[in-house]
Amino acid sequence: MTCHSSDSTESIENERSSQTETQVAESDQSRIATAMRDLENTGWYWGSLTANGAKEILQDTSEGTFLVRDSSQRDYLFTISAMTSAGPTNLRIEFKDGKFKLDSVVLVKSKLKQFDSVVHLVEHYVQLSRTSCKGRTPLAPSNGTVQLLLTTPVYTSIPSLQHMCRIAINKTTRQVRELPLPNRLKDYLTDYTYNV
Repeated sequence: MTCHSSDSTESIENERSSQTETQVAESDQSRIATAMRDLENTGWYWGSLTANGAKEILQDTSEGTFLVRDSSQRDYLFTISAMTSAGPTNLRIEFKDGKFKLDSVVLVKSKLKQFDSVVHLVEHYVQLSRTSCKGRTPLAPSNGTVQLLLTTPVYTSIPSLQHMCRIAINKTTRQVRELPLPNRLKDYLTDYTYNV
């Protein structure tokens, strides 16, 4: 029978806790690195653009036009800047427990959907906005709040025809590997699986 002192048991528990924290930190770093790679492939990630810079870009655009940029607040990594019926606004994207979600008031926060990447988050809200507005003018909520729509990204430069074709194919099918295409082209299509 082995007997451990409370000091050695505490030491073992601290070591395990430290290993777990290290694994979580490495996992978070990996998730953020992947999110950055995906964002840079979108064409609508503007990097270190300021809130005022985003406001200028969005000023003369239609409701639902948006871009993603680095957050100017240290507690957040990214911000979605979007044009609403009341003018340009900014929504912070929170990263917690390995997931991304929109920042919101405490009462709503637990109800917001969480995503593995920022592009998945944006894609979800774009799809939601496009389906809720299809064929009709969005109604303003009666309580005076502003409805947020994400429908049209603002690109940093004109996207390549190759990239736009990839998005069109991704909108049509999620089974790219089944298509009668060369493997190299399938690899290109699956490198960016989003439809925004």
